[in-house]
Amino acid sequence: MSVVDLLKMSLSSLWRRKLRTILTILGVVIGTASIVVMISLGLGLNRSMMEQIEEYGGITTINVYGGDSGYYGYEVAVAVDSDSEQQEPVRIDDAAIEAFSQMEHVELASPVLSIYVAAKQGVWENTFNIQGMSQEALHKMNLEVGEGTLPPEGEELQLFYGNTLIRDFYNAKTGQNPYWESPDPENPQLADVDLMNDPMFIIFDMDAYWGGGTDENGNPLPAPKKYVVPACGVMAGKPDEWSEYSYTALCDVEALKTQLRKVFKGKQIPGQPTNKSGKPYKEIYYDRAYIRVDDINHMEEVQEAIRGMGYQAESNAEWMEQTQEQSRSIQAALGGIGAVSLFVAAIGIANTMMMSIYERTKEIGVIKVLGCDMSAIRNMFLAEAGFTGLIGGVVGLALSYGISSIINFVAKETYYAGISYIPFYLSGMAMIFAVIIGMMAGLFPALRAMRLSPLAAIRNE
Repeated sequence: MSVVDLLKMSLSSLWRRKLRTILTILGVVIGTASIVVMISLGLGLNRSMMEQIEEYGGITTINVYGGDSGYYGYEVAVAVDSDSEQQEPVRIDDAAIEAFSQMEHVELASPVLSIYVAAKQGVWENTFNIQGMSQEALHKMNLEVGEGTLPPEGEELQLFYGNTLIRDFYNAKTGQNPYWESPDPENPQLADVDLMNDPMFIIFDMDAYWGGGTDENGNPLPAPKKYVVPACGVMAGKPDEWSEYSYTALCDVEALKTQLRKVFKGKQIPGQPTNKSGKPYKEIYYDRAYIRVDDINHMEEVQEAIRGMGYQAESNAEWMEQTQEQSRSIQAALGGIGAVSLFVAAIGIANTMMMSIYERTKEIGVIKVLGCDMSAIRNMFLAEAGFTGLIGGVVGLALSYGISSIINFVAKETYYAGISYIPFYLSGMAMIFAVIIGMMAGLFPALRAMRLSPLAAIRNE
């Protein structure tokens, strides 16, 4: 019996028993759809968490802080001079950045210097962080430019605004924020602020800004000096699209250091340490260091080396490992639930094949008497079971995509990338699995058909 004849006979047999075939296929459809949707939920959650990790700085980046400070590297003393009982604070300076950059597997080491400022444009005001980084870091962080350019290199300070900063500008006269107090939350208004083209006045001396015009003795304080700082660009994205740097203004770190020295002129720069006599150091120390490692497999090695130097080293690697463990557990649990449905469908296929054998016993006997090869009889029943799995798999996969789309539509407010994700390989595996399950379910009935006695089968009524 040729392969074509085998397929024709199998399809013909399935077609003669349409209702039973449809019901059996329906079981495979439900089983396939269940296991695909369940696994897609696990994959979608994992993808969503990984994207969240990327928004928080990526999986190969390390933030380095000084000693036990937790955030600012110059606040806590951790190194001890062996010749005295004095503790020397571990700070992040240019020498430390150079040492980090020379470490094995480190492809980028940048200082990070931040200062909290106030910005004014007409009646609109806002407060936010200006964050200075090296030119290399600014160009390798894959920042999307919506307008203008990234901060240029040079002594003049230019700001690259995050895309969410615009929504936090408020009217200084009324105290109202048009974005957060909008009567239509679905279409909130924005402050009438042009970050790129209109002059933006920046106040660096926040003590004077918050001082209320008088000192602790009630004496009037001079108004804080405002500096016009041009904008070089704005980050791509809508006002409600959050990312790691969407809420800050980036700039070249050397330009920021030059500006701070100009603004404070020998006075203590906010956040910077002072010596025992209360005078500021000549050198400006950094809040932290931004380090990128060449491969995730070297993250732990680099972190331990940095910690051995007396610094804190934090990364998303530990978070990612825990997230992936949770994701694997979720996928296994959800996949197991879906597998139960497919197992029930396999029982249905086996039952259908067994009933088919009982109904076609005489037909099988005649085929054997006519000299049909035993393996052909076996293959005919396996083909029927395989077709049942294939058709059920195709329809089930189509149903899976439909259910996945509905789930993503319902959950779009919480999971922008979608909570259900069906990759191409999952579709292919589901199809192959459905066919294999169908053929495995039909294997025992096929073997039984092959072993039937021809004479007993012919005498069967």
